[in-house]
Amino acid sequence: MTTSGITPVASVTRVARVMLESPLPQLDRLFDYRIPDALIPDARPGVRVKVPLRSAGRVSRGYIVEVTDHADFVGTLSDVEEVVSAAVVLTPDVWALARRVADRAAGNASDVVRLAVPPRQVRVEKAWLARRQKAGGASPEHPEPVEAVATPTTNPPPIDGYGPGVVENAIAQRKRIALSAVATVRQAGNASAGEDEAHTAWVGAWAATMAAMAVHTLGLGRSSILVVPDYRDQEQLETALRALLPAEDHAGQGTATGAIGTVARLDARQTNPERYANFLACLEPRPRIIVGTRSVVYAPAHELGLIALWDEADPLHNEPLSPYVASRDVALIRQEQSGSALAFVSHSRSSEVQRLVELGFLDDIAQSPRFLPKVVPTSAQVSNDRYAQTARIPSTAWQAARTALETGPVLIQVARPGYSPVLACASCTSPAHCLVCDGPLRAQSKNSPPSCAWCGAIAAQWQCRHCEGTTFTHIGQGSARTAEELGRAFPATRVIVSDGSRSRGDVGGGPALVIATRGAEPVAAGGYHAVLLLDGERMLARESLTVAEDCLRWWSNAIALAAPRAPTIIVGVGGDLARTLVTWQQPRFASEELADRRRLRFPPAIRVATVRGTAEAVASAVKELHDSVQGEDSAKIDVLGPVPDENDFVRSIVRFDYSVGASVASTLRAAVIKNATSRRKTPGRPTNYRTPPTLRVRFDDREILD
Repeated sequence: MTTSGITPVASVTRVARVMLESPLPQLDRLFDYRIPDALIPDARPGVRVKVPLRSAGRVSRGYIVEVTDHADFVGTLSDVEEVVSAAVVLTPDVWALARRVADRAAGNASDVVRLAVPPRQVRVEKAWLARRQKAGGASPEHPEPVEAVATPTTNPPPIDGYGPGVVENAIAQRKRIALSAVATVRQAGNASAGEDEAHTAWVGAWAATMAAMAVHTLGLGRSSILVVPDYRDQEQLETALRALLPAEDHAGQGTATGAIGTVARLDARQTNPERYANFLACLEPRPRIIVGTRSVVYAPAHELGLIALWDEADPLHNEPLSPYVASRDVALIRQEQSGSALAFVSHSRSSEVQRLVELGFLDDIAQSPRFLPKVVPTSAQVSNDRYAQTARIPSTAWQAARTALETGPVLIQVARPGYSPVLACASCTSPAHCLVCDGPLRAQSKNSPPSCAWCGAIAAQWQCRHCEGTTFTHIGQGSARTAEELGRAFPATRVIVSDGSRSRGDVGGGPALVIATRGAEPVAAGGYHAVLLLDGERMLARESLTVAEDCLRWWSNAIALAAPRAPTIIVGVGGDLARTLVTWQQPRFASEELADRRRLRFPPAIRVATVRGTAEAVASAVKELHDSVQGEDSAKIDVLGPVPDENDFVRSIVRFDYSVGASVASTLRAAVIKNATSRRKTPGRPTNYRTPPTLRVRFDDREILD
C-alpha cells in the first residue's frame, strides 16, 4: 500500500498483512503495512486495526491476518495507525474458513468476517480482558489452557433407533453422518432442580439427540457447534442441554459482563453486548457447546469436535447477505478444515444431503424406531359423497380430531397465516387488487377492513376493475379463519393459534385445538393425540424446483410431534408423497428426486451461478468464462440466457459441475473486479464519485428456479 510516505521497505522490521473491511471487490486481498515500534507488542494476528487507505487522509478498519519480517510490496509502506484493541478476535481457523467460503462463492472475505465477528462492544471487551488477566495471571492474548472439563450430572439418554454407541462412536472417530431423527417427542427434566422444584419440558427427539451428541463431545474435551434454523428450535435445544448439564454450565447466559457457562449462545435475538460477551467467551481455550442460528457456524471454538445442523434444508439456513452461503456449505468446509465430526439431523432428508450420502462423503445412519408414525392419507379413502370428497376437513379427519380431543391436544397444520389469504369481488369472483400498487388485498380478521399485502393501504373505496362491484368475498382460509370455524365446531375446546405473528413454543398436554402454519408448530407435552395436515394441494401448487421436497419436510416435522401411535390425517395428498409418509421412507424419496435432478442438470446434481448486469457486462463475463475452460472441462459448463431482468439489466444462469467450481468462481470473480475497476467518473458529480458496478454474481441461488 503506497502513500506519500514515509518508511522504505528496506528498513522495515515488522510488517502486518491486513484485511480491510471493505465491500469493494478490488480490495479483497491482504495489504502490507509497517508496524511502528510502539505498536509491536499489541499488533498481533487477529486484532482490529486502523490503517490509511490511499490518499486524502482516509482511514479504513481491518484485521491483522499475519505478521512477518518482510513485505510482498516493493516500494514505500504506510504505517499502521492504531491497534483498536489487544483482543485477538479473528482466529486463524475462522480466517481460513472465511477465505475459503468467499473464494467458493466468488465473494469478499470481509463480508464473511462481518458475519463471523460481532461488532465491538468496548465495555464488554475491557471487562473480559481484565477478567482474563486476573485469572491465573495469564495475559489476554496468551491465556493458560483450562484443564477442567464439565461433566454431565446424568448420563446422556439412549438415542432411540440408533443402537448403543452408534452416534458416540461416530463422534469419537470424527465421522460425517446423516441422521434421520426419530418421530417422537421427549421429556427433558431440569437436572439441577431439587425433587420438589423439578421442572419438566417437552422437546423434539432431534433436540435430545443433538444435546446427547454435544455432551458426549464435551466429555472428550472438545467443543461443539450446534446450528438451528430459528429461536424456537434453539429454545428446545437449550432445554435438552439443561437436562444433561449442571446449572453452573448455563450460568451467565444473557448477561453482558458476567461469566459465561459451558453452553454459549450466539443469535440475533441477543443485544449487542450479550452477543459479544458470548463471542469472547468462545475465544477462551476451554471446550464449550456453542448454540445458535445460521451465523453460529462461524463461531470460534477450542478444539472443535462436532458440528451438527438441525433441519439443514430450512430456508432460514440460507444467508441473505453477501456472499449468500448457506450454513450447510459452511459446515462442510469447516469440517474439512478442522477434521471434526459433522452431523446433519432431520426428519426428512434433502437432496443435497442425499447427494453427499451417495458419494460416500456422509455415513447414513438409517432410522429403525420402535414404531412407525400412523399416517392416513384421505386420498386413499373412497367416498360416494362428492361434497365429502371436496371438503377441506373430511369426515375421517373430523372424527380423528373429536376422538383425540377427549384425551389431549390436536395439531392442525394450515398453509397460510391470517384470516383470508385472498379477497375477491363478490360479483365476478375476480381477485381484488390494491388501487395504489396493484398488490393483492387481504383481511386480517372477519371484521377488519381489507388492506394491501404489499403496501398496507386500506381499500376504503375499492371498486372491481372488471365489473365495478364494491363488495368482497373471502377466498381461502388462513390460520385465524380456520381457528374461528373450528372454535364454533368445538365450542367447549380451547383454541390456540401459532403462526408468523403469534408464535408459541410449547403447549400443555390438556385437550386443545392448535392451529399452526408450517414451521410454527409448538411442541405438546407428551405429543399430540392427533395431527391434521390440511391444504396439501395448495402447498404443492407453488411453482418451485423444491416444492415436493419442502412439503415433505414440513409434513414430516409436523408428524414427528405426534404422540406414539397417534394418528396423522393428511388431506388432499396422494401418490408418491403420501406413500413416502406412510412408510416413512424419506431417504428413498430424496434419492429419486436427486436422480431426476441429475437427468435435468438441476441442483444439487450440479451448481449454478447467476450473472446479472448490463447486456454488455454479462456477455463479457460469459465470454471470459468460456475462454477460461478448455478441453473436456468445456462440456461441464453451459449457460442459459440472457433474459431480461429488473432495472434494465439482463440475467444469465451458468450451470457447471462441481469439479470446475473453483475455475468458474475465480473467472467470474475476476470479471466482477474488472467491471468494478473500469467504472468512469460521472460528469457533474464529485471527483471521487464513480458509476455503480454493472455486474453482479451470485452462486447457488435457488430462487431463480422458483
